[in-house]
Formats: sequence, C-alpha cells, structure tokens
Amino acid sequence: MATRSRRSPAKPLGDASGPGQAPVRDWNTVALGPLTGRWVLAGKDGRLTAYARAEAGLLRWTERAPGGPGWSGPDLFPADGLTDLAVGQGPDGYAHFAGRRRTRTEDGESVTYHHAVQYQSGRPVGPWQSLGTLYQRPGMEHRGGPPAVAVDAHGAPHVFVRNAGRGVHVKRQDRKGTWSAWEDLRGSKTFEGAGADSTAGGRVWLAAPGEKGLSLWAQSAPGGPLQRGEDVPYLAQDGSARTLETAPGRVTHFWHAADGSGVFACRAGAGVLALGGGPALGAVAAVRALVDGYDCTVLAHRAVNGRTALAAYPTEHEAAGLWWTEIGEECLDSPALAVDARGLLVIACISARGELLVNRQKDSSGLSLGRWQRF
Repeated sequence: MATRSRRSPAKPLGDASGPGQAPVRDWNTVALGPLTGRWVLAGKDGRLTAYARAEAGLLRWTERAPGGPGWSGPDLFPADGLTDLAVGQGPDGYAHFAGRRRTRTEDGESVTYHHAVQYQSGRPVGPWQSLGTLYQRPGMEHRGGPPAVAVDAHGAPHVFVRNAGRGVHVKRQDRKGTWSAWEDLRGSKTFEGAGADSTAGGRVWLAAPGEKGLSLWAQSAPGGPLQRGEDVPYLAQDGSARTLETAPGRVTHFWHAADGSGVFACRAGAGVLALGGGPALGAVAAVRALVDGYDCTVLAHRAVNGRTALAAYPTEHEAAGLWWTEIGEECLDSPALAVDARGLLVIACISARGELLVNRQKDSSGLSLGRWQRF
C-alpha cells in the first residue's frame, strides 16, 4: 500500500478564496478527528508531531523546530480503506500505527488489521503491513474491535483488539521484526475502546472499560508477558481510559465515569479518587508538566459542549484539589497534552472545521496559556 505523503486536488470547503471569503482547502487534508491514543508525540529530535485521521488516510503536522511555534503540514499518508487508526510510542521514539480494514467478501465481510511505523520526526510513514484477521475459522473473519497500540522497552509494538467473546487479543512483534500469532488475554464483557500505553522504562499497560468495571493488564517487567490485574469495580465510559506514569514504575489510571459524574483515577495503594470535571466525551488526556516549579499532573477532556476542559494538581497529591476550566472552541473528539522541547505544556485539539489547534503554556511559572494557533 502506498504511503508517500501527498496533497490531493483541492475541493473547496466554502467559496473560492477572495476578500471576505473562506480560503479553498484540500478536502483530503481535512481532519475527521485525532488518532486513538496519545496523538501528539515528541520525537528524538525534540519536535512534536500531531496525528489525525482523514477520509483518505493519516494526517500529520510536525513542529518546524523544537519548541515551535511553527508547524508544517498537514501531510497526508494514504491508507486506503483503513479506519479506527491508533498510534503508540515507545522509549525509542518511533511512532507505531495500527488500523482496521473491513472488506466485503462473497461470504459477507472480513476484518483485517494493519501496522506501519514512522521512525523519525518529519520522515515518511513506512509501508502498511497486514497483521491478518483475528480469527482463522470460517464465518469468524468479520470479528474484532478497533485496535489500540503500545510499544515496550525493546521497541516491540503490541496491538490490542476486543475479541468476539468480549475479552482482549494481542499481537506483538519480537526484536527481529517477526509478529506473533494473536494471543487471547482473556477478560470478559469489555467494551471496544481500550486504552494502551507504556511507561518510560517500556512496561506496557492496557486498561479496558467494561460492564464489570475497568479491566487491567500489564507487564510486570519490561519485555515480559502481559498479566491480568485486579479489576477496578467502577463503571467507566467506553474509550475514556488513559494511563500515566506518575512515579518511577508506578502508574495512575484515569477515566470518565459512565454515569457522567466526572473524572476518576486509581493507582496501587491509593484506591479510587474522584477528580470532578462533570460529564464529558472521549478519552482523558494526561501529562506531567512543571507548573510554578512543581511537578504537576495536567488533565484535559472534551466537555459535552465540545470545548476543552483543563485542570492541574501536584502529581499524586489529588487531595490538594483541582479546578476545571473550559478553554478554546468546539473541537472533535479528545484533546491531547504534551510537553515541548522547552519543557512547556502544549494543548492540541482538532477543530470542528478539521484543523489542528495548538496552545502553549507561556512559561513554567504558572498555567497561563498563550493564543491558539490554527494549522
């Protein structure tokens, strides 16, 4: 499958450019929403890259220099027929993508999964490699949920999908680039929107909301097998889970309560913590950043009115309290949080018109933000 970046013939979103008129934009570079996962990533050269999905494939914006403020893009990488695009990154800085393709067959429908890699900031995305179907049995080829991706300490991508029994399957790559067979991690009554991530040391975590609560899997050591953890008996909104390393080797899980009562968190030794925030949509975004010289956890989510809600508190000190503030304009799906090469917080979202919107912390003396930039 071709993956070279290209720009397609423009189709106007409005009238032709002119005084007082909207500019002509390339329809194929209009974002339909961000990729699943932590969709703004820092490369080894310090530049941030944002990823979104478009009708024709994968969109990418890249900082022109570490710390910005300018961005290049959007660049389009065709991914014919692939939907449900997800992204993950490991300690090596490579960005791994997974997508799901539905194909009509004589017997009905077949669902296949595909994987591609971007090795450096601003470089092309490599070719898409087929990971096959989740099931080889006749009549089962159409089964399998959207993918989630995490990358371990050895740079090995792990692609997770919900299976026909509503548990979770994983397919992983070894150090030589060989893919394993699909492995059943068990579980039951999970929803489709699992959240996958890895720690700075490369330990992979998976959090899957479901009918019984939040189901967890993790590597006990970098590169080790995934082991089932104890379920968290709180009902989480599908697709809302996010994991953040809040101390060396220790993670905190965040999610939206299924009943709309706000953001909740849990970690070993702390139990379940209510963080407020009210009803919301999509995944919780989470990152650690310096605010007034303190290591803080910054959270963001898409409020029900489409705007981005933002809050911060000293990391692992939820008792200090946090206050949610809505910022920006109406956006599609979940916002992203990252820290740039200057150590400043970056907030990104996809506008209702399919553009990348970016805001930055003015300096680390507080959480004061600058003006939104539109790309």
